[in-house]
Amino acid sequence: MRKSVLLFLLLLNIYSYAQKNEKGWRNLFNGKDLTGWTEINGTAKYAVENGMIVGTTVPNSPNSFLAIDGTFGDFILEVEFKMDDGTNSGIQFRSEAKPDYLNGKVFGYQLDIDPTSRKWCGGLYDESRRQWLYPLEYNTPAKDAYKNNEWNTCRIEAIGNSIRTWVNGIACSNLVDDWTLKGLIALQVHAIGKPEEAGKHVWFKNIHIKTENLQPSPIDHIFVLNLLPNILTDQEKSNGVKLLWDGKTTQGWRGAYIEKFPEKGWEIKDGSLNIEAIVMEKAGDILTEEMFDFFDLQFEFKLTDGANSGVKYFVTESDKNKGVVIAPEYQILDDEKHPDAKQGVVGNRTLASLYDLIPADKNPRGIKKIGEWNQGRIIVYPNNHVEHWLNGYNVVEYVRGSGIYKALVARSKFATIENFGMAEKGHILLQDHGDKVSFRSIKIKQLK
Repeated sequence: MRKSVLLFLLLLNIYSYAQKNEKGWRNLFNGKDLTGWTEINGTAKYAVENGMIVGTTVPNSPNSFLAIDGTFGDFILEVEFKMDDGTNSGIQFRSEAKPDYLNGKVFGYQLDIDPTSRKWCGGLYDESRRQWLYPLEYNTPAKDAYKNNEWNTCRIEAIGNSIRTWVNGIACSNLVDDWTLKGLIALQVHAIGKPEEAGKHVWFKNIHIKTENLQPSPIDHIFVLNLLPNILTDQEKSNGVKLLWDGKTTQGWRGAYIEKFPEKGWEIKDGSLNIEAIVMEKAGDILTEEMFDFFDLQFEFKLTDGANSGVKYFVTESDKNKGVVIAPEYQILDDEKHPDAKQGVVGNRTLASLYDLIPADKNPRGIKKIGEWNQGRIIVYPNNHVEHWLNGYNVVEYVRGSGIYKALVARSKFATIENFGMAEKGHILLQDHGDKVSFRSIKIKQLK
């Protein structure tokens, strides 16, 4: 098996980099000077030495960008780079700089060049906009693609809504997004935080681009972050992902403890499934008709001010309860304005927590404003290891049935529920807590 994997990666590497010998590739850097390039945003030093562009960090400067003249829509770009330890860089693409946006700051997609211990080189960052889109926690094998203190080759394929990256022939990121379809390409020297960090270098060479007759690389089977609502890409389908909600109808869903979908309260509008706030009477929770055991569940949700909801899993309805459905819950909450965030223990009722059991260890960069769409994810592995994710960050981990899990249950509001959360399989449930919350792009991959 190992030999087969190595052979596949070798063939993919050959497929990717041999293409520069085909017609249609052109150099963006002449190897002699910076003709056709312009520095914007900062004051880092850029120079040409021995056929390479050398960027050098300087004190008291924001992120600096050396941009090639013109704008680019669909393209395949390949760049060789090397950098000193203790610095950071990146390659901007489909990016912009506008006087009326953050005083002209560069913003847009960036292939991150990150030599630090977190190993996110090849991940996708949204500079001065949404921040991390595709951290390599989504694709941990790619963390070993970058080689410290050596020349590395990166590849970016931006074709339509599809953005994919490679480092040294290893697939790193796969993003589907439509925020910016055309823009500048630029090389970054990152700002520094301490004067002693000045003088660090990043080198670039062999900068090639192809903009016509583009053929995407073969499907690579890594995780796809698809930000286009309620659709699946061919690679997602190949990965075994399917839609749990079609974005248009109530097919596959019904009310909890009833045989049909609630007649009021839930609204389908503009590709989202919305629970409306009803003063006198709640519409009730809804759940999937199908039951699941081990799975990778993705969903997007959007909160309104002070709202409370949740996604529950391993729902069985076996208690015949007509009130609150009892099951493990991925908490959805406005932590700032809803009082439930201050209850429970050490924040175990806050956003993305395992409700009343384990608080979410949220990264500040993974917190979005109320009214923005969030990416939620629940993974239940066949060994009963469970993870909650929020906007690209793994924020909760536990093992169903472990001693620690049982101890947490015994100290929670579920202490009297026999075998709480231990069903062999169950429904996926969206909670009606009486507040307006929206859902979309609900997808699942069954794990074996």
